[in-house]
Amino acid sequence: MSFKKNLDYVHLSKYFYTTSIVLTIAGIICLSLFGLNYSVDFKAGSNVDISLSKPLTADQVKPILKQIGAEDGVISAGKDRMTIRFPATLSEDNDKKLKDEVLKLDDKASFEVNTVDPEMAKELARNAMWSVLFASIGIIIYVSIRFEWRFAIAAIVALLHDAFLVISVFSLLRLEVDLTFITAVLTIIGYSINDTIVIFDRIRENLRFGKQKTRQDLINLVNQSIAQTIMRSIYTALTVFVAAFFLFLLGGESIRMFSLAMVIGLLFGAYSSIFIASPLWFALKSRQKNKTAKAA
Repeated sequence: MSFKKNLDYVHLSKYFYTTSIVLTIAGIICLSLFGLNYSVDFKAGSNVDISLSKPLTADQVKPILKQIGAEDGVISAGKDRMTIRFPATLSEDNDKKLKDEVLKLDDKASFEVNTVDPEMAKELARNAMWSVLFASIGIIIYVSIRFEWRFAIAAIVALLHDAFLVISVFSLLRLEVDLTFITAVLTIIGYSINDTIVIFDRIRENLRFGKQKTRQDLINLVNQSIAQTIMRSIYTALTVFVAAFFLFLLGGESIRMFSLAMVIGLLFGAYSSIFIASPLWFALKSRQKNKTAKAA
């Protein structure tokens, strides 16, 4: 397609760098102001999910919380589902009283109670951070061995960019962050590195069959490599995006945040692979060319 051949991706990247920097700064401000809306997976306390056969309002349930001495419980009511989050662990007696009273309002209601103590919450949060760190280190090592260190730096910057923007969106929208969200972030990293490696592999292949004497030669090589792989990257991301989008619309409540994180992350991943990772490699590689030219 002609538009791909004529498009100067390296030149356009400066606009996308600016966009990404603005989004990153906005994300940092958002996280500083609001933080993350952690689920019970990462906070001590109890989380009660109630599946309802008829709609119930928060006002109908608040008196029950007063009866059991848990007025600090936060109620989120939906059409056929209600979630009550307690900052403290719910005792067995209070758990039973809550269920009995709710069943008086809806005798077909079903309950799912998740309880996390403070030490477990800290351990889960710590393990989540380690998992992302180890995944990043593994990618750096693999790409450095398979390609070169410049590819590794470009890839990891793009991956951290994707993960951070997804986290920022969840912070801004006050969406719940749980263990499935961490799984989604790691999955996004996997898909993003796949797209990036496809383009990097084509760049490496084109490097073998051409001589890049000037900076413009290098620009042409990057633009050509992206043009040759862009439709594959778009089709791959679009296929997974459609699946994740319909999982978000039609899937159960337990995987909704996972699906939403995937939808957002896939968009950022496709964007960063094309407009961030490859041009960043070019920036690093062109410095090497400039140093070599000066030395000569």
